[in-house]
Order: sequence, then C-alpha cells, then structure tokens
Amino acid sequence: MFWLDYTVESGHNRFRVKGDYDGEVMGKQRDGSNKDYWLYKPGDVFIVREDGWLYKTDEVNTLLIKYEEGKKQNGDRSSASD
Repeated sequence: MFWLDYTVESGHNRFRVKGDYDGEVMGKQRDGSNKDYWLYKPGDVFIVREDGWLYKTDEVNTLLIKYEEGKKQNGDRSSASD
C-alpha cells in the first residue's frame, strides 16, 4: 500500500503519523467506523532496523528480555523506563 499526504509530528523520544482527521491512519473512517486497512493501530509494536524500515512484531516480551540482558552485559544499571 502506498500512503500519501500524511504529516509526521515528532517530539522528544516519539513521533506519530497524522492524516486529514483523527484515526485516519489507524483504520477509522471520518464517522468513526472501521476501515479494512490501516498504517498502524493501538498496541502495535515495531522494530527499526539498520535500513530504516519499521517491522511489526508480536514478540514484545522477548524484546524486553533481550533489552534487559543487553543492559546487564553492558554494565548499564539504569531502569528500563529511562
């Protein structure tokens, strides 16, 4: 699917894609009914790879465990919420 005419808003440690109306990129029609396609939806988790592509994943717990193990191996003792 090819998405056009969207705005990317960015803030500190976050960004979002906005369409012409709230919910457009998350599978909602203007009237609030569901569309059969979406760019992303609440609860989706993505991994950014070296090539800049975002890949959807359902392995959130696995990712968190790998992240925590990486911090331990690197001597980082800060919390995961930083």
